[in-house]
Amino acid sequence: KSESNTMEQYHWFVPLGFVLGAYGTLVGAGGAFVLVPILLLLYPEASPETITSISLAVVFFNCLSGSAAYAGTRRIDYKSGLLFSIATVPGAILGTLATAYVKRGTFDALLGVVLILASIFIFVRPNPISRPRKKASPNSFRRVLVDSEGETHDFSYNLPLGLALSLIIGFLSSLLGIGGGIIHVPVLILLLSFPVHIATATSHFMLAIMALTATLMHVGTGGFAHGGIQRTIVLSVGMIMGAQLGAILSPRLQGGYIVRGLAIALAMV
Repeated sequence: KSESNTMEQYHWFVPLGFVLGAYGTLVGAGGAFVLVPILLLLYPEASPETITSISLAVVFFNCLSGSAAYAGTRRIDYKSGLLFSIATVPGAILGTLATAYVKRGTFDALLGVVLILASIFIFVRPNPISRPRKKASPNSFRRVLVDSEGETHDFSYNLPLGLALSLIIGFLSSLLGIGGGIIHVPVLILLLSFPVHIATATSHFMLAIMALTATLMHVGTGGFAHGGIQRTIVLSVGMIMGAQLGAILSPRLQGGYIVRGLAIALAMV
């Protein structure tokens, strides 16, 4: 087939990318947690390395577009995002390298288990635990952000814990190609006490850095084989447009609905 015919057979990937981009940005998860299972079902012969390379490249473009939109809301905690990314990137590199050694059956089972556990975790603990403010500990890292609507977000979290979790999340997300948002958002909200909207926006910013790192690794290892580049381009077009819609809708929904929506989506997938 010619390259134009090859691209035409993927034309329906544009609306698919749009829907996943909008929802992925809305919940701060990047949409890959739905995209990976879809690709696995569409291409049962494809290797985990090919699937994850497509997914992570698409996640990068989605998160880049979503982060640009979130920047206008001033809900991205850039300092925390960069600190967590320092730990996430090494994990992402290791996860990318490990994907080539995972068999397809093992990959499918591991992905299913991770999605189910993440959904259960969110349902069991849908809201952060309220704790009275204590005196700052050596590990406490306080953040105060004022968003574009004038709302002040004052919170603190355990920085070493956040860095350690980011390393693990970077490895798992790159290994499975899911971007990490489905894990990072619940961790930020439930374990590190981030406000929901700050968590989703900051997670998107971190995902862009992590996904770019993993994508460059896949390019270097030849992961974009067998039509991977064409599928990535078409999906990314839809993802970029959908990400803008997701960022617009996010401030209009209550944080609880966003978290519940993420849990339901994980359970369905």
